[in-house]
Amino acid sequence: MSAARTLDLSTIDAEGFLAELSELRRELEASFGEEDLAHLRTIERIGRVATAVGLATAWLPPNPVSILGLSLGRSTRWLLMHHCGHRGYDRVPGVPERFTSRAFARGRRRFLDWPDWMLPEAWIYEHNVLHHTHTGEETDPDLIERNTEELRRLPLAARYAVMGLLMLTWRTSYYAPKTLAALYDRDLRLERKRSGDEAATTPSEAARLLNLWRTCYLPAAGYHFVLLPLLFAPLGPLAVGSAFLNSVAADLLTNAHTFLVVGPNHTGDDIPRFDARPATKAERMVRQVAGSVNYATGTEVVDYLQLWLNYQIEHHVFPDVPMLAYRRVQPRVKALCEKYGVPYVQESVWTRFRKMLDVAVGKASMPRGETARGRAPRLDGEPLTEALEAT
Repeated sequence: MSAARTLDLSTIDAEGFLAELSELRRELEASFGEEDLAHLRTIERIGRVATAVGLATAWLPPNPVSILGLSLGRSTRWLLMHHCGHRGYDRVPGVPERFTSRAFARGRRRFLDWPDWMLPEAWIYEHNVLHHTHTGEETDPDLIERNTEELRRLPLAARYAVMGLLMLTWRTSYYAPKTLAALYDRDLRLERKRSGDEAATTPSEAARLLNLWRTCYLPAAGYHFVLLPLLFAPLGPLAVGSAFLNSVAADLLTNAHTFLVVGPNHTGDDIPRFDARPATKAERMVRQVAGSVNYATGTEVVDYLQLWLNYQIEHHVFPDVPMLAYRRVQPRVKALCEKYGVPYVQESVWTRFRKMLDVAVGKASMPRGETARGRAPRLDGEPLTEALEAT
């Protein structure tokens, strides 16, 4: 039985752990500099080259060069959005405005920086605020075990088929509506709070669906499946059709790639979920580690292909630092976890994907974590979430 399965926070010096992490954070911030910006530009350049290769061959009948190039370019934009949207470069000296959370994918830069299916501000709220604040809790919008409860009522073969379909479509079928719904709920809650009117009208399902198509589906589909193929109109209808098919295949591959590295980050029979809020800030930090998993780390190719989500533990401890900082700090975070007895799970992405899939289809279950004071308040409010909603 793994350490995470028997997690007992009362046996961990959470305050000491938090104090050392805070000191490590100060050291980390002092190290931010030109190396981080140069690395960010290199990652962006690799993505652009991949996209250029994909476009240069998109007019040919469906081919792996175009599909892989376009897909890697789109996955790279996801990677950049993840770190820039998390304010990862906001405090790096000399950072260009376009790499800050204030500008990246905002307003007119949306399709220049992140031409994806999600509304950027909706994704930032759902992921940066809700998921990171409530990791592993019932109010975590991305808690896979809870989100697949209905799935586990189907025959086993159907469960695997649904998960396969989800893997190929999840940015469109799951993340776009999920993030937009979270933003809707936040805006409604804030409006009721401002007006004092608890009966403020909730948008109808039809209105929500219309807005989903207007802000997410039509712009993204128009960009990838209409505008891109039409670039090849001078070469004739066969080139346009080939570009369309290559773009569709690239999007399916991007879904599979991102799902492979995102899905397993917080799920497995050795990763706890929690029924109550953390009792203290220190306990919350222990949960961020125990409720996350790392993959193989340490080399540029490995880190890039896993979209730097292989440092998920360090990311949940320090969510707003540059990519390279995770590689620098990872051995020290792991050593601190060993010192304080905090579970630190690290396995290959393939192993973690299998464990995530076992939970999703009902072949395994996540253990329930304990709190330091035995019984923390039930999840009947979102005080920390509300404090962050203005961001």
